Amino acid sequence: MDPVPLTLLLSISALTVLVSAAVDDPTGDDDYTWPQRKVPLVQEKQTVHLGSSEFLAKPQTELHGICGIECQRGLPEPSLDDLEQLLSYETMYDNGTRTLTTITIQELNISDDWMRASGSRSRRKREVYGTDTRFTITDKQYSLKYPFSTSVKISTGCSGVLVSPKHVLTAAHCIHNGTDYLDGVQKLSVGVLKERSRQKGKGRKGKGRKGKGKRKNKEEEEDEEEEVINENIEIGEKQERKGKGKGRRNRSRRSTNSKQPSFRWTRVKQMQVPKGWFKGISENVVADYDYAILELKKAQKTKYMDLGVIPSVKNLPAGRIHFSGFDDDRPDKLVYRFCSISEESNDLLYQYCDAKPGTSGSGVYIRLKEPGKKKWKRKIIGVFSGHQWVDVNGMQQDYNIAVRITPPKYAQICLWVHGDSSQCLGT
Repeated sequence: MDPVPLTLLLSISALTVLVSAAVDDPTGDDDYTWPQRKVPLVQEKQTVHLGSSEFLAKPQTELHGICGIECQRGLPEPSLDDLEQLLSYETMYDNGTRTLTTITIQELNISDDWMRASGSRSRRKREVYGTDTRFTITDKQYSLKYPFSTSVKISTGCSGVLVSPKHVLTAAHCIHNGTDYLDGVQKLSVGVLKERSRQKGKGRKGKGRKGKGKRKNKEEEEDEEEEVINENIEIGEKQERKGKGKGRRNRSRRSTNSKQPSFRWTRVKQMQVPKGWFKGISENVVADYDYAILELKKAQKTKYMDLGVIPSVKNLPAGRIHFSGFDDDRPDKLVYRFCSISEESNDLLYQYCDAKPGTSGSGVYIRLKEPGKKKWKRKIIGVFSGHQWVDVNGMQQDYNIAVRITPPKYAQICLWVHGDSSQCLGT
């Protein structure tokens, strides 16, 4: 066996010290826990069959004419009837048929604090800001482990995130342009990063049986390891942002194993898009509904990420969000980033995370402690919509935008995933 390189040992030692410091640092994080809240109940009212789609739409890398946060400040709060119209949805099946389902919302608290989110007016512009702070995850030690393993690639060129073994959350514009489904959606597939297959028949059956009794302990070890992995990356990025400069050439975590992970593609069985995304329904809030759910034909064994609802991101530690996707300028490479929120409204997040086309549809997540527990848990609180041109004081300006998951959207997505939103009455 070849000796372990000294540089690798030094790197591991340095990371261990950094992680230990992060764990022991008394920052008062006990105050940051996931809020326990009741969400409304979304139920199906009526479903009607529609004609087949023509699948002629072309993908839009940038959305124009969007009514952004400033524009929406002058709009009235949505009524219950408005929300029921916007949250009604269309289902596209793999055979090309479509249905439109209207819904009812019960137990909605209009005065809930998610309706009163506000933020500062400081903003920055699009895509990449100054020094590129994206972090390419090329080492399977990281890319195949949670939370990075929840990121998937959509065959139309977007990203997404696993929210159940068979469901992917992504951006609506990745499959629909507001008028019609995109060309290629009739054969839509989702790619999940997997380790390249080994030779068949090398005792896999025996190994699987032998390790079965230790499965629980192994899962517990993986949960602990996920925290270490993300802390390593976050601490390294934080040091680079302070201008240390070291590691810019090491921004990619490269694997010593030449066999890099590859995509394993799975066809999509059906997909759901909220009616609020369609043109002619509500032009002023169309950006708020840029999300969709894809149901896969085959369940994945990869660990998925739960959804969460948070009243204000800016009040969290550093107001920071995280997401990973497959940026176009780094083909087939998983790219991770985190940044602070610049401004937020009821339904949108303005942020200056470095991103490129291909990242759209990524799940935006944060880390908070579970109520009554010391363990941190990641949950998805939004969908990265991408670079958009929005109306600001009558002029078009460009920003990176994410769509927030509100309690009604949470209940709607729960209905899509579980078939019954009563399974998700609390976050």
